[in-house]
Amino acid sequence: MSRVLVIGDIHGGYKALLQVLDKANITSNDTLIFLGDYVDGWSESEKVVECLLTLRDTNNCVFLRGNHETLLLDWLITKEENSMWEFHGGLASMKSYSSDNMGEEQRQRHIEFFKGLENYYLDEHNRLFVHAGFTNPRGVGAEFFREYLYWDRTLWEMVMAMDSSIKPNSVLYPKRLKQYSEIFIGHTPVTNFGFTQPTNFMNVWNIDTGAAFMGRITVMDVDSKEYWQSDIVADFYPNEEGRNHK
Repeated sequence: MSRVLVIGDIHGGYKALLQVLDKANITSNDTLIFLGDYVDGWSESEKVVECLLTLRDTNNCVFLRGNHETLLLDWLITKEENSMWEFHGGLASMKSYSSDNMGEEQRQRHIEFFKGLENYYLDEHNRLFVHAGFTNPRGVGAEFFREYLYWDRTLWEMVMAMDSSIKPNSVLYPKRLKQYSEIFIGHTPVTNFGFTQPTNFMNVWNIDTGAAFMGRITVMDVDSKEYWQSDIVADFYPNEEGRNHK
């Protein structure tokens, strides 16, 4: 049986990623849609990327661009300091990508992977997958600032605040929600709002269950909505502080 599985933010939690993929019993028949933020936070970002590259050889995979990939890529190319990024997980990635254990060939392979990430994915059922969100009422294809696709938080804030009695045929229903049958996002941890599981408001599903902090990595079947979660990622890295790693 083939499934379409969506995977939330990982943030360098390689050990937790392996665990949740095993819990979900991933096979080569499964389509895997990764929502971005593979790096920055825990100390094994380069191992996460290597795992993704291996999965690309065995599965039909979609790799979306997260804001943290853009920040890491900028540093890998320019080596320019970014203190805010370093505080929010970047320092861990800098250390791993500066390691003598990583050769130039591997570093270049990762750079090409980051450059080739997709800004969004729209499937044959009009289901949208995007790292963060979008603001244009005509949808992601009309988004003028592509950075919104991996930085926006207003989509999630909007649906959380909406009156659930407002239906799609109402003039009050946001036009951007009408563009898609379902929308799957990461980027904004649901743990910030007291949730621990993939969370749904209106037709938006948020799969970021706080892996960068004290949460877990989540894999969800987009059809059945069955999901699997790793143990708390921080427990795999007891001597680290996640995105506040110094």
